[in-house]
Amino acid sequence: MKKAILTILLLVVSNIFMTLAWYGHLKFKQMNWFNNLGLVSIIIISWGIALLEYSFQVPANKIGFSENGGPFNLWQLKVIQEAVSLTVFTIFMLIFFKNQTFTLNHLIGFCFLILAVYFIFKK
Repeated sequence: MKKAILTILLLVVSNIFMTLAWYGHLKFKQMNWFNNLGLVSIIIISWGIALLEYSFQVPANKIGFSENGGPFNLWQLKVIQEAVSLTVFTIFMLIFFKNQTFTLNHLIGFCFLILAVYFIFKK
């Protein structure tokens, strides 16, 4: 149980950094110093943030993988990661991109993702 919780917590932290690396620069452009940076500079900054992501993602997969003594098979790890990723992204978007709306279609899509998690874990 400890490995399962640790794996999920590491995936949450990893996905926070991933979301910042992938989408943060879209919001950071509002900062004056960021506007002067070219695309290459933005890519390098994103890579630096992504390095932090991998510093949590790799241990999460290593700890959580059943062949390393963890509780999850690869299918389960991937579905957990995707569910965490979309949850973190949604929270990020609602906080930082208030001009984007969360609609009923999004909610229905998330319900289907929860069903996917259920079916992946079903014995």
